[in-house]
Amino acid sequence: MKFRVIEGRCSGHARCATFAPQVFKLNPDGYLDMTETEIPPEYSAVALRGANACPERAIEIIPE
Repeated sequence: MKFRVIEGRCSGHARCATFAPQVFKLNPDGYLDMTETEIPPEYSAVALRGANACPERAIEIIPE
């Protein structure tokens, strides 16, 4: 599975990184600005939890 951040939607709440710091890396300003990124299988569950925690729905999960 992969994810991508929908440009301009991240508001810096950091809930994604709270649930899945292994997957979601914030920039120095506290925003998620990663491009389309592969999620290792062992982190799929926490990545989904982190994406679902985003109040802005800024993270799109791309199933394979």
